[in-house]
Amino acid sequence: MATAGPPIKETQAVVRLWNEWFRRADDAELADGLIKIREAGIDPFEAVFATGVRRFEKSGEYVTDGALGIVPWLRSNCKLSGGAAAERVGVARQLEHLPETQKAFAHGEVGYQHVAVMARTAEHIGVAAVRKAEASLLKAAETMDPGLFTGVAKNFEHRVDAEAALAEANCAYERRYLHVSEPSDGLVRLDGLLDVEGGAILRSALDARMLPGKDDDRTPGQRRADALVDLCRRKTGDGTGSPPHLIIRASVETLMGAAGAPAGELEAGGSVPAETVRRLACDAALTRITGRGELDAEISHASRNIPPPTRRAVAARDRRCVAGSCDRPPQWTDVHHLQHWTRGGPTKLPNLVLLCRRHHRMVHEGGWDLRRGEQGRWDLVPPVRLVAAHARSA
Repeated sequence: MATAGPPIKETQAVVRLWNEWFRRADDAELADGLIKIREAGIDPFEAVFATGVRRFEKSGEYVTDGALGIVPWLRSNCKLSGGAAAERVGVARQLEHLPETQKAFAHGEVGYQHVAVMARTAEHIGVAAVRKAEASLLKAAETMDPGLFTGVAKNFEHRVDAEAALAEANCAYERRYLHVSEPSDGLVRLDGLLDVEGGAILRSALDARMLPGKDDDRTPGQRRADALVDLCRRKTGDGTGSPPHLIIRASVETLMGAAGAPAGELEAGGSVPAETVRRLACDAALTRITGRGELDAEISHASRNIPPPTRRAVAARDRRCVAGSCDRPPQWTDVHHLQHWTRGGPTKLPNLVLLCRRHHRMVHEGGWDLRRGEQGRWDLVPPVRLVAAHARSA
């Protein structure tokens, strides 16, 4: 028996009503209208959409359109990006097993982004664990914005299964990337992803440098961009790294500001005006660290911070990341406690080595060990689980 078609006209009528209301509403009413359209309209519609996606996936009807899966079908037919389509499929699958969440979602008590967080949590640690704490998690979601609620959910994941939480964090870390485009029309485009730790470090560093000054008419985005460039121009402050060097090819005529002189050419690509070349040439200098006494400065008690003199001493001794054949220079490394300071390890030279961030993560998050090798180098020893997995695949 054929069913009636979807209530398209009724839905379009509701959209027209809301559109007309927003056009005619008093300014004082707009805030309440925005809240109500989310609670009574958009989020409940997302809940209904999830139900439809779940049934459609189970039916397998998407193959009649030649789609290889439900996500490609949603991308092609529902005007969604791949990420947005995959997220909605994940929500639809998990809501079937989270009845209280589905009910709150349908009634507009929680928003779509809250539900997406709940669904990801269920994917990471299992729906059974989420169902046990569903009521308390929903109570938190009703009083928090999705960003804060994500923190609650991550903390819950860690309490339930710390190893799974670590594995998920490591997967997120593997997705990191940064793309810097070639110059085009005088601009360079940045695009990328950072893990939570990297994002927090970047945000903290930028926030400290992007406060508006007096009569500062820059937009927040412009202040953030200037802060990022400023960070890259400054020395790290630990005494071991050098500021970034810009290699510019320029003629004497360019430096003199002669008429008809060519622009300066950046070795990394692109060109800069002659006046920019002259500005950079105003403060071009070579800074050196001298004095053997600096190598003797260190502290003997446990500390979470490496004092600059101690950092310089470690850098002077190790010269680079000590892991295997890694050749990352000091400015790209962390100082690692062989015996962690939380376990009584002293912040003294014999207990400290340079590790690049990749190897530092392998030792901590990845469970790798360091074994002293020859000529001041250290061998990386894989964790037992990797050795066992390799043996099984051999």
